[in-house]
Amino acid sequence: MIGAMGERWVAACDGASKGNPGPAGWAWVIADDSQNPVRWHAGALGRTTNNVAELTALERLLAATDPAVPLEVRMDSQYAMKAVTTWLPGWKRNGWRTAAGKPVANQELVVRIDELLRDRSVEFRYVPAHQVDGDPLNDFADRAASRAATEQEDAGSELGSPEPPPAPDTPPSGAARRGKQGRAGAAGTRKGGSARTLKAKFPGRCVCGRSYAAGEPIARNDGGWGHPECRTARTA
Repeated sequence: MIGAMGERWVAACDGASKGNPGPAGWAWVIADDSQNPVRWHAGALGRTTNNVAELTALERLLAATDPAVPLEVRMDSQYAMKAVTTWLPGWKRNGWRTAAGKPVANQELVVRIDELLRDRSVEFRYVPAHQVDGDPLNDFADRAASRAATEQEDAGSELGSPEPPPAPDTPPSGAARRGKQGRAGAAGTRKGGSARTLKAKFPGRCVCGRSYAAGEPIARNDGGWGHPECRTARTA
């Protein structure tokens, strides 16, 4: 179990399933006072669902941390968060059955989490996933869980593992993209052929440093999403 680093820990946990059900993995990460990842662990789950992976990530985080230290847990899974903060009391009153009278899904994990939450201070914070300027801890846990699911191997700071790489669907660097597209590809980008735009669901910040609002058109940049003209400038 991880010993105390301060008066309060800030952590994130996440699960991934490549196919749902499919090859799955879980991960958690704990930050220092500057919100930098300092301890993390990820593990393989074989073939299972995303919900099982999300709950497992939370269970492993709670089991690995000192219950005497207050904990903030950041998650992008509404299911896992609601399961342990909203639905759990009713499930217990109903003998671990839902309001419809059906057995609670993933009951063993939910029961274990309930036990680990007993007599400890845990604050849950929902953070949207895959957002420009999103939560860095959630992003770290997401990448670690995705890697564990894909490779079906455990990893972590105590194992000497390197930081998890970007997800496989992350755009390649500008140099790599230019090498693949050539000049014709770059010209096509300027015409909008491969620089598909969409309306931002959330506000964010472009790689140029300027912000964009929800509803504005955005396109993929080397560093994420941003103004279409900035993508053109960086790939031209």
